[in-house]
Amino acid sequence: MNKINIYAIVKPSKDEFDKISNDFIKMCSKYAKVEVHCIFNKNIAKAQTISEIEAQKSYTQAFEPYMKGYCIALDVLGKKLDSFEFSEIISNNNEVNFFIGGAFGFERDFLKKCNKSISLSSLTMAHKIVTLVLLEQVFRGLAIKNNHPYHK
Repeated sequence: MNKINIYAIVKPSKDEFDKISNDFIKMCSKYAKVEVHCIFNKNIAKAQTISEIEAQKSYTQAFEPYMKGYCIALDVLGKKLDSFEFSEIISNNNEVNFFIGGAFGFERDFLKKCNKSISLSSLTMAHKIVTLVLLEQVFRGLAIKNNHPYHK
């Protein structure tokens, strides 16, 4: 069974988005183990008040321990994929880790360390929206792989 992790630089919260996200995680559970990890600490909070460069460095430091398996950064300048290409990526790798940066995006060096950089949209979205869109695409990709009718 595939393992899919979503790591986001965001403070954890409980709201209506979490309920919908948990619904998608539950739907995915037949095909893969999917988890969302909210990462935020004092170092990130302080760095974000200093500068964009310091903030990006703090994101890299927070994410580096989780860089194993197939790593994908979500970046506005990343490659745009259709749902079938996305399905191939998550289906052909046992462990896939998605990284959603903080308010200041990623260091270019972090993006180079990832196997792939993708964009879900040219629009800027709130972390909760991005996570939800990503979870929907993960379920869609798993549905495509497993011939489930959801993707049609």
